[in-house]
Amino acid sequence: MINLMNNAVIDTPKPVNEPINSYAPGTPERTKLKEALAEAAGKQLEIPLIIGGKPVKTGNLGQAVMPHDHRHVLAVYHQAGPAEVKLAIEAALSAQPLWRSFRWEERAAIFLKAAELLATKYRYVMNAGSMLAGGKTAFQAEIDAVCELVDFLRFNVRYAQQIYATQPESSAGVWNFVQYRPLEGFVFAVTPFNFTAIAGNLPTAPAIMGNTVVWKPASSLVYTPYLIMQILEEAGLPPGVINFVPGSGGTVGDVCLADPNLAGIHFTGSTRVFQQMWKTVGENIARYHSYPRIVGETGGKDFVFAHASAEVKPLVTALVRGAFEYQGQKCSAASRAYIPRSLWPAVEEGLRAEIGKIRMGPPTDFRNFCGAVIDRGAFQSIAHAIDYARKNEGGTIIIGGNCDDSVGYFIEPTVILAADPQFKTMVEEIFGPVLTVFVYDDDKFAETLDLCNNSSIYALTGAIIARDRAAVSLAFARLENAAGNFYINDKPTGAVVGQQPFGGGRASGTNDKAGSMANLMRWVSTRTIKETFVPPVDFGYPYMAEE
Repeated sequence: MINLMNNAVIDTPKPVNEPINSYAPGTPERTKLKEALAEAAGKQLEIPLIIGGKPVKTGNLGQAVMPHDHRHVLAVYHQAGPAEVKLAIEAALSAQPLWRSFRWEERAAIFLKAAELLATKYRYVMNAGSMLAGGKTAFQAEIDAVCELVDFLRFNVRYAQQIYATQPESSAGVWNFVQYRPLEGFVFAVTPFNFTAIAGNLPTAPAIMGNTVVWKPASSLVYTPYLIMQILEEAGLPPGVINFVPGSGGTVGDVCLADPNLAGIHFTGSTRVFQQMWKTVGENIARYHSYPRIVGETGGKDFVFAHASAEVKPLVTALVRGAFEYQGQKCSAASRAYIPRSLWPAVEEGLRAEIGKIRMGPPTDFRNFCGAVIDRGAFQSIAHAIDYARKNEGGTIIIGGNCDDSVGYFIEPTVILAADPQFKTMVEEIFGPVLTVFVYDDDKFAETLDLCNNSSIYALTGAIIARDRAAVSLAFARLENAAGNFYINDKPTGAVVGQQPFGGGRASGTNDKAGSMANLMRWVSTRTIKETFVPPVDFGYPYMAEE
């Protein structure tokens, strides 16, 4: 391919965070979204695999249902078998020469166009899909499936430009520069159900840097990833750059992890699955052409820690929003809280009052704050955790606790009071609308900070709520390694691309910070070039002139 693009140093548009629509009564966007919801609910999609730019139908079908009405099938999707996964890998490898021949600005243009299409033409279609297939409210869908994904695409393009512009110093007679090459092989992107933005970011971030990708979406969220693929194709993404292969984790993962051309893994999901993938990579390490890059964001047991100086109303709001927005199905959701004894009576009263106002039901009724959890497996797992608290000493259900899956997978916002700070629901991930509270003696603030730091294997998000700056400072120091995203006087959720790069350590992942240059750097392999303009013609050095 002959590249005819003008040899200009091109600047990409400066990214700004996509404005968030309110969907308040009487707004035009509310009307458009309701129309999109009715249209999406009134038809059933058939979702194929997309390999090398072509739809592939296997006949092995899965179903995308509404979590709030699991009898309603929104789509059927074809699932990949080993043969289709191998075809996807071959398509990714075959697409590399063309994709790598593009100037970076040409690649960038495709993703900037995709962002524009999502922000305009497909905004309400995507939000409707996120609400019906993912169980999100209008606001949660807007901030995720549209705004955050648009931000990922726009900001990542700018980060790519900044990476390519980062060059070493040169000395007299020498020109030094660095080439940021795509990885050799394909990147395997494995995406979760809970954020459409993450589902879109994991395959596109490596692709922006010139890589080709095999993308396995979560089986419980195939609907909106398929819409993303359609948008990328409309934006001009060449065939084979990203290959869309829904299917079981074992079927798709086993083939990809065994392939010698595996160059990287971009993963968001459970800690157990990520650790197993890492183990498999280790067992196969000698067969790969290069050491695979492994980037993962996994579980969390995220905390809100209150000091005796905290204001009660902001604290209660942080707990309710942090724990129960999107039914607690955020890896950043507040799952445990440490409350000083002097504040607990007022905090408990506030929690009862505020949770008592929460409406639960279908996201199509915009008055609802909570919907259903994603699927039957999630429902059973969360219900089991609640039942454990009901049957065992050390924890008491004080708010909620009811579960009903007769129509949809509904679980009430639930608060458990733990007498034991090591109670199971206080330390183990639940990933649902369950908040466990431990009440500590006011004079045990420092000791309880250490307890918070040491009680969990995770280190994703956390918050300190306090007016006393000395208390904030102590929490900042004692909890330094307890959270990759740390919030002061705010809930521990809602990271914004370009403002709070997201990721955690310990069992929460590799902390490569989605929404930052650090993540994009993982998808390139640098080559240093030194050009000497007038090379020496004699091997000798001046010091050799005398004995």
